[in-house]
Amino acid sequence: MHNPAGEEAAPLHSKRLGRELAMEFLFACESKQELPGAAEFDVFLESVKEEFALEDNRVTRRARDYAVRLYETVGCEQEKIDSVISQHCRNWDFNRLSGVDRNIMRIAVAEMIAFPEVPAVVSIDEAVGIARDFSGVEAGNFINGVLNSIKNSGIKNNSN
Repeated sequence: MHNPAGEEAAPLHSKRLGRELAMEFLFACESKQELPGAAEFDVFLESVKEEFALEDNRVTRRARDYAVRLYETVGCEQEKIDSVISQHCRNWDFNRLSGVDRNIMRIAVAEMIAFPEVPAVVSIDEAVGIARDFSGVEAGNFINGVLNSIKNSGIKNNSN
């Protein structure tokens, strides 16, 4: 979805789009201090489809389904996920993270703990890419370090 002015949009993979949608939705809910829910997500998704002229096709339907799985996992496991991230944010207070960075890491950790079909390195690479698109290179580097520390701690049984 992120497309800086002047750059030609590359076709998005449904899981990448799903990660971006989930991150943006969680960020919006956190900003409004609302709990994420299906009705709110449908409204959010419709506004995103309109804003970015996303077609209703197989990719967007798969992305929607993946985003729902992600934000539901984060919602159910948020205390655990936040605790894991906090433990690995050395010399940095979890609450001082930007909302975007915090939610990018939540999505990646959710994948690490609840999506055995996704290798941890893929979750990390995707999180770093999304961070660089939405937050900047420095944020991508920071998120890479935190998520690699989490992966190396053995949070996922089949860490790659």
